[in-house]
Amino acid sequence: MKTGARLLVEGLQREGVETIFGYPGGAVLPIYDELYDAPLRHVLVRHEQAAAHAADGYARASGKTGVCLATSGPGACNLVTGIATAYMDSVPLVAVTGQVPTTMLGNDAFQESDITGITFPITKHNYLVKEADEIGQVVRDAFYIAGTGRQGPVLIDLPKDVMTAQVDPVPEVREARLRGYQPTYEGHPRQVERAVALIREAERPLLYIGGGVVASGAAAEVLALAELTAIPVASTLMGLGAVPCDHPLSLGMIGMHGTEAANFAVTECDLLIAVGVRFDDRVTGRVEAFAPHAAVIHIDIDPAEIGKNKPVDVPIVGDAKLVLRAVTAKLARQERGNGWLSRVRRWQEEGTGAAGTADGLSPAAVIRQMNALLDENAIVVSEVGQNQMWTAQHYCFRRPRTWITSGGLGTMGYGFPASIGAQFACPDETVALVAGDGSFQMNIQELGTVVEYDVPVKVVILNNLYLGMVRQWQELFYDRRYSYTELRPVDFVGIAKAYGVDGIRVDDPDEVEPALETAFGSEGAFVLDVRIEREANVFPMVPAGAAINEMIGRRGG
Repeated sequence: MKTGARLLVEGLQREGVETIFGYPGGAVLPIYDELYDAPLRHVLVRHEQAAAHAADGYARASGKTGVCLATSGPGACNLVTGIATAYMDSVPLVAVTGQVPTTMLGNDAFQESDITGITFPITKHNYLVKEADEIGQVVRDAFYIAGTGRQGPVLIDLPKDVMTAQVDPVPEVREARLRGYQPTYEGHPRQVERAVALIREAERPLLYIGGGVVASGAAAEVLALAELTAIPVASTLMGLGAVPCDHPLSLGMIGMHGTEAANFAVTECDLLIAVGVRFDDRVTGRVEAFAPHAAVIHIDIDPAEIGKNKPVDVPIVGDAKLVLRAVTAKLARQERGNGWLSRVRRWQEEGTGAAGTADGLSPAAVIRQMNALLDENAIVVSEVGQNQMWTAQHYCFRRPRTWITSGGLGTMGYGFPASIGAQFACPDETVALVAGDGSFQMNIQELGTVVEYDVPVKVVILNNLYLGMVRQWQELFYDRRYSYTELRPVDFVGIAKAYGVDGIRVDDPDEVEPALETAFGSEGAFVLDVRIEREANVFPMVPAGAAINEMIGRRGG
């Protein structure tokens, strides 16, 4: 005889869970009582949103499914932003929430919220479990759904009486088989042949890769295809690291703040091979001007993404790794003797960057110095805003899963808890967070978590006393009317030390390198408050509604 709470904990162990991020409350006390003796590591965060973000960061760094836990009502609702973040970026996550007893459902009981209804649009699936003997199978199915096909979050809502109910006999947990849910992994042979024919005939082909490549573990397959056929590669924000940034065929990031080489190449290519991408508006700009001369091959595990934003000539539904292997196996080595690579290299040499330089301490210089000091296995996490774009532009990512950021939802406050999750997933690697002074304050309370669990995350705050990206838009498109974007100075080093975390403030460019060396050489967590040029902007930039090659703030632009 076992309680529902015991079945939940045993189910998590059966799925290989080692770490849970959570915050207790009355409705989940039965689970916490079971965790008291369980061989699972529970990380007590300081806010439920941080639990979801930490589980997300854990999943992205490890490739495993992250797990978070919260009580009913406000606890469950505080997970919502984190669940939505994982959903937008296709991150495998299982969120477990407590709920009022089944007899009180719908009665507006204390701390009741319809969390399954609230999260319906932002989960792959969710469960309100009303029978304790179903818990084991629900856990098995939830992990299967979260980690297969296009990955994403699943929520399990457990009423308190279901968790305390006794189950005897305990039903056997069968293999997950869900009617109507059958992800396609192998690409259709005829579509693969069509793709191969287009690649052979193309004169100006381009690979356009995204987060789906990282999720699939297809980095080696992308590189194999690119090198075999001499095709340059442009990456979305989420795909950075799949191809080493310093590889001769890498054009860097494409999109609103992408490189000239990537944005010009997609405009001029005659074949676009899109792999694990969404044709997101921040990538395409004005979509009808995106790859206007190209036939389009779109490889994606989610059929709903193919043709959603951009018409496609050859759709291939399947896992990126398997489809790319099938395509590459049918191709022979090709040379591009028509000048395409020469044009691409010329764009690369002309370079990307802002016209002119900012006065004061350059944020780009800080990121480049970080890149010089950290090894290729270090995990770099960002918050959202200018700090995110500067990191994506100026840090050289050479391996997948070493770059963690909120892309689709663009969640400020994501980075700090996500870096904590990443550090738990990869305890032997350096984890560095790049933050803005605005975004860091959204979950600054997690300094308490890093101290309690001795999490050695290194925090680099690019502090301009503004909500920088919003201010940049106000400067460029709202006549410099800085409406509610200026922030008062904060003593981040003092706050860090109040929690027990060491830190340094940097005001001079000459202080950056030694300060970074001190931070990265420290044994524990460290906060570096770098006072950058206040009105430094992220350039180049594609204005909203413009074509992808209509960049402002570039050299010669």
